[in-house]
Amino acid sequence: MHNPLANDSELWLAVRNDDEHAFAMLFDRYWVRLYKTAFRYLKDRENSEEAVHDVFLSIWNRRDQLEIESIPNFLLTAIRYQVYNRMRTAKPPVTLISNDLEMDYLPDHNQGDYRIKNEELLSELSEHLEKLPKRCQEIFHMSRMDNLSNQEIADRLGISKRTVENQITVALKHLRTCFKHVSIILCIYCTFFG
Repeated sequence: MHNPLANDSELWLAVRNDDEHAFAMLFDRYWVRLYKTAFRYLKDRENSEEAVHDVFLSIWNRRDQLEIESIPNFLLTAIRYQVYNRMRTAKPPVTLISNDLEMDYLPDHNQGDYRIKNEELLSELSEHLEKLPKRCQEIFHMSRMDNLSNQEIADRLGISKRTVENQITVALKHLRTCFKHVSIILCIYCTFFG
């Protein structure tokens, strides 16, 4: 067990040696700071959380290749890069219409097209989600479809909040790979996160 007051250099050395506990300590130490930085620019809770998770996921995946001298400086640069990429690729949101919504405000000739595209997208999303492990699917569904907080999911399933966050990150990474076009991802965000 690591000393909770271990310095960043010691934790980073342990992370490079595949120590998940040390990684969790770095995550806990810097998550809020990175989230606040992302949120200051993105003004969106989900997008900011995802940006922070992407930073940490990248660090974990490249831990044996990265040479980090200053964890705070590296993380600040990484989160700014994530924010920049999200702002650069953001397009005006495309709204998908739910079947239960009134669609009187749409021109008649577009209503059928919107419904078909919405159903196709939801069907494709379901197919991609089915490829994930059952627990990951369950957590993603509780988060995005039932709108439960990470802590509520953790309490209901009797698991740690970190496990919930990790499973959501895995699901989002999988969906990002499946839906290669940013416009499709924006549609998903509008449908489930808006």
